Amino acid sequence: MKKLYSLTLMALLVLSIMPVISANSIGSGLGINVETEDFPPLVWMCGDRIVSDDSTEPGRFSLGGTPLLERINNYAFEGENIQWTVLVMDKNGANKVQDVFATIGDSQGEGNDIEVNCVEDLGYSSFVDEDCNARILEEDLSGDAIDTATQRYYTCTLTVETADSMYGEYWTTVEAIDLDGLSGTMDENEYWFLNPVIALNVDGELAFENVRPGTMSYSDTILLGNEADAGSGVMLDMFISGTDFYDSSSSGAMCPTSNVLDLEQFAYFATSGAYSTKDDAEVDSAGTVVRDCDAKGYCNIEYGLGFNNPTPFYDDTEIIQAQPVGPYWTANVLAPGAEMAITFRLNLPEPCNGDFDSGQIYFWGEAI
Repeated sequence: MKKLYSLTLMALLVLSIMPVISANSIGSGLGINVETEDFPPLVWMCGDRIVSDDSTEPGRFSLGGTPLLERINNYAFEGENIQWTVLVMDKNGANKVQDVFATIGDSQGEGNDIEVNCVEDLGYSSFVDEDCNARILEEDLSGDAIDTATQRYYTCTLTVETADSMYGEYWTTVEAIDLDGLSGTMDENEYWFLNPVIALNVDGELAFENVRPGTMSYSDTILLGNEADAGSGVMLDMFISGTDFYDSSSSGAMCPTSNVLDLEQFAYFATSGAYSTKDDAEVDSAGTVVRDCDAKGYCNIEYGLGFNNPTPFYDDTEIIQAQPVGPYWTANVLAPGAEMAITFRLNLPEPCNGDFDSGQIYFWGEAI
């Protein structure tokens, strides 16, 4: 009887411990929610921003595809191009950037018409160049190695189309857009007049009436003006050329030995601002005397049927060679609406007979 009682107590002791062990195995979970920022692309313009000439009409400096060093105002013509290098960054990932492009339109910033896609520039730099001035709030990224996972360089080349599709004043910039539709633009918007109309205005006429052979005669003064589109800023470098003159009727003309009045019998005097042909340098770019202006400031007229035809006009066909800056004579450059005054002189040979009404004196303006 004593042994049986003892076994019963042991069994009860084991059963009383089990609920304590079961209670210690109970637990529960906690959920986590992480929301990533939708980071709009950032666009920074870097150092290489170039305006280049086309291959149609080279200037004094520029040839096709070379920088337009003479262009000092914001106008561009068909075939010329504007090129930017930009750094684009997206903290959501460079592959999240859907497109990088240059735009033109009526307003600054994003949303204007896309004109050209930009091309990734793998060889531009392996660092964030200082001239990009890349900053995110107070964080300056200059000098950091390029993080290819979030940053890439692009080259954007906007070529001016014909006036049918590009004429007038436009804002231009570079924009990037990501796969979520978020976009960013570079801060440096530009304002361009594309394909401005260029025109010259001649106020007055060139006429010599009842001129006595063997005498000098002077014309009325005419005004030669730059009539390019208002607001375009087109600067015109001015030139003059001409041909010999003939009598269009059968009159037995002779002046003095044949039926032609040579262009060399004409000369002109021109004024523009504080300068005149009396200040004329009469030289080419090498300093060689190539023009013929007398003490009063009347200069000879070179032969020419077209611009740079038959020889280049630069350095001997400008209307006024005064106040040089670089390769240009600033007294010879007209801004929109500006004019220069020109008086012609005729030295009529003796003997001379005939009415010489067939021939030309040309004025030329080259946009610089």
